[in-house]
This record gives sequence, C-alpha cells and structure tokens, in this order.
Amino acid sequence: MTDEEVTAAALSDPDAQPMTAEQLARMRRTPNVRALRARLGMTQEQFARTYRLPLGTVRDWEQGRTRPDAPALALLAVIEREPEAARRALT
Repeated sequence: MTDEEVTAAALSDPDAQPMTAEQLARMRRTPNVRALRARLGMTQEQFARTYRLPLGTVRDWEQGRTRPDAPALALLAVIEREPEAARRALT
C-alpha cells in the first residue's frame, strides 16, 4: 500500500479516528523514561540508583507494564528539566 492508501484506510475506520487539537491539548504527557535515561547516558541501574527509584519500577515504566503516579511524574519532570539539580538534591 502507498502512504496515501494507508492514510485513507486508517481514516475510514470509525473506531480509529484521529484526535482533535482540543483533545490533544487536554492529554497529559507521560515522560518517556527510556528516552530520558538514554539522553542522560545512564543504564537502568544507574538511573534508578541516582534518582532513588526502585529498579523494578524503572523497568516496569520502560516496558509499559505500569505508568508513573503523580509524585513520580513530578520527579521525572524535574529530572527531565534539571537532571543535575535533581541528582544533587537526592544525594
């Protein structure tokens, strides 16, 4: 199939319509922990130890088994914006 045919087929499915701009704006962003960790050049073990997170929790987040709760989302937001400040605060 061409890209145009794929797009047309997807749009013809009433159960899989694209989200509106308003719906997208209301969505809460879940951080991509794997990408964040990779950007910091850390292994799962290093990331978990540095930011005082259980290793199993980091693995679960990365594998999509669980999602971060509200406090974890706050910590991940700080790590994403100010990783060194978060590290210093936790040591």
